[in-house]
Amino acid sequence: MTILSIVIPAYNEEDGIAEIAERVLAIKPELKKIGIKRLELLVVDDGSHDQTVKIASKIKGVTLIQHETNKGYGAALKTGFAKAKGDLIGFLDADGTYPPEYFPKLCEAALHGSDLVVGTRMAGERSQMPFVRRVGNFIFASLLTILGRHRVTDSASGMRIFKRETLERIYPLPDGLNLTPVMSTRAVHEGVQIEEVPIPYSERVGRSKLSAIRDGRVFLQSMVWTAMTYNPVRILGLLGLAAWTVAGLVALGVIVARARGITTLDPIGVAILFIGMISAVAGVNMFALGITFNYLVALFYKKPIKQGLFGKPIFKTPLDRHFGWLGSAAILTGLIVGVASVALSLQGWDMGRLWFYQLGGAMTFLIGIQLIVYWLVLRILEELNQRETLIKQDLGA
Repeated sequence: MTILSIVIPAYNEEDGIAEIAERVLAIKPELKKIGIKRLELLVVDDGSHDQTVKIASKIKGVTLIQHETNKGYGAALKTGFAKAKGDLIGFLDADGTYPPEYFPKLCEAALHGSDLVVGTRMAGERSQMPFVRRVGNFIFASLLTILGRHRVTDSASGMRIFKRETLERIYPLPDGLNLTPVMSTRAVHEGVQIEEVPIPYSERVGRSKLSAIRDGRVFLQSMVWTAMTYNPVRILGLLGLAAWTVAGLVALGVIVARARGITTLDPIGVAILFIGMISAVAGVNMFALGITFNYLVALFYKKPIKQGLFGKPIFKTPLDRHFGWLGSAAILTGLIVGVASVALSLQGWDMGRLWFYQLGGAMTFLIGIQLIVYWLVLRILEELNQRETLIKQDLGA
């Protein structure tokens, strides 16, 4: 027998809790049509100071769970998840913004194979979402699409259905309002089968507890940090590529200027050159750190991290395997350029013509050292990653 458990977190929701609970209970006939024989409705009061508990306790068909103190939206949901008995677990807010009448559609998707079904407010159905929040949700969904290489239209929706066995794959989850974007981020990186079902979105009953700026910052930070625990090179590598792009544009500008006979720089030119040099060194550091962290993540999870920067390898041999000879070549090039420019200056060449080569040689030499160091670190981490596999292979375990 398929059981659906729906969790409603409630904190000072006396104005809307009765209506939303009755609307959830009213979908029982529609659920039976798709094979769900029982509906369990859990209201988790998160330390309310109003009449929420009194009202919810009088609703027939509601299982009321109470927090003595306010622990947060995510904490209330997790309490409900732990108490739920259903094969399918769902949740929605108590403020009337989400339509429980759409739960049968979400359940159908779950019964047909999806592990996590999200009611998306951003896919064409009628929506009364404030403009600022709509823009924010678009940004968060786009960010997750980039980080996880899986198209998502609503990463922070508060109406979802998931299979009980999916819980372990998407835990741990935070206690705050950022539970939903973190759940989406974990699900994408864990390879959970996600489906989005368009739903309408209404104005809430009562005053909103969401701060667009404060909670938006928390959402963004949570998504980035969660993605970093799965595939660090996706973020650090993209930042590294951006830094290299800046460095390349600056280098191109310097070459064009010198081709035109310009050998001196004004203060703005010096600042631009400084930015380019920092970008070149920082780009190498961020990209190599991303790869290093991916090896550490692989050690933690005890399995290869296959996501990488672009999802599929660009080269037959991983790029980090080339850091050794690339670093050696950079060191040698830096030495040759540096020594040659010093020798020419000793022969009377104008330093106004040679300073760029000495500066470039020094920077190339430093980048070469960085690459050699990272190559050594990565080879050690690779050896540690392969240790368990080699033991099983050699000992026949």
